[in-house]
Amino acid sequence: HNSRVTQIVFLGTGTPNPDPRRQGPALAIVVDEQPYMVDCGPGVVRQAAAAGFAMKTLTHVFITHLHSDHTLGYPDLIFTPAVTGRHAPLNVWGPPGTQTMTDAILSAWSEDMDVRLKGGEPSIPEAYEVRVNEVVDGDFIVIGGTRVTPFTVNHGAWKHALGYQFETGDRSIVVSGDTAYTENLIRHAQGCNVLIHEVCSAKGLASREPEWQRYHGAYHTTGLDLGRLAAIVQPELLILHHMLPFGQPEAQIVEEIRENFEGPVIAAEDLGIY
Repeated sequence: HNSRVTQIVFLGTGTPNPDPRRQGPALAIVVDEQPYMVDCGPGVVRQAAAAGFAMKTLTHVFITHLHSDHTLGYPDLIFTPAVTGRHAPLNVWGPPGTQTMTDAILSAWSEDMDVRLKGGEPSIPEAYEVRVNEVVDGDFIVIGGTRVTPFTVNHGAWKHALGYQFETGDRSIVVSGDTAYTENLIRHAQGCNVLIHEVCSAKGLASREPEWQRYHGAYHTTGLDLGRLAAIVQPELLILHHMLPFGQPEAQIVEEIRENFEGPVIAAEDLGIY
């Protein structure tokens, strides 16, 4: 008998553009009330509070790649819950380079930690501990009854960019991370219940300068390409986030996907629950 109920909560659905309606990319896959976060864009901890997560539950995060829009909330995720209710270490899984970034953050805020831990404030040393696990394609992680598989995606010049597949017992959920059209993602996502994928508008991209077209073409997936990919994967639900419409209405992206994929498509909103 499986009593697990998995929810997907979008904490931020944005891009590097400072859109006030969309915080930086971050989501949580919640299994038995434990959130497993993916990425930590700007605003992540305030959004987690808005979603109703207790600070003590913010103990697990998976990072797709080290681009600033996906990691600017990382110091926030380390320190804010440590001061306000987390009592266990923060467990982090991410690509090679995550440990170096973590060490630099802990060094940058070393004086803060010193004062909080030794300056008379009631504090929990364990809450400031960060346990980093650098992962690559082919690794897998088992936490409780949830199995997480990182896989390589194509994100331009990034040597290490990952997507993650979550098998929670009642749902198979694949998070693309930032990526251009990737065969490896198709392999890992085939027949999943939910595919959460980034996207940009092909029509909008065609109006950009040639160097931006080249850049985004190597780093991101157009609506047309995502429709082709989804037609192969056949997820029960396709959820869009990290959308780059390039001046087009968001409906344009869905229209592009519809040219090749007929299944259910949702454009995620901040604090949306699926």
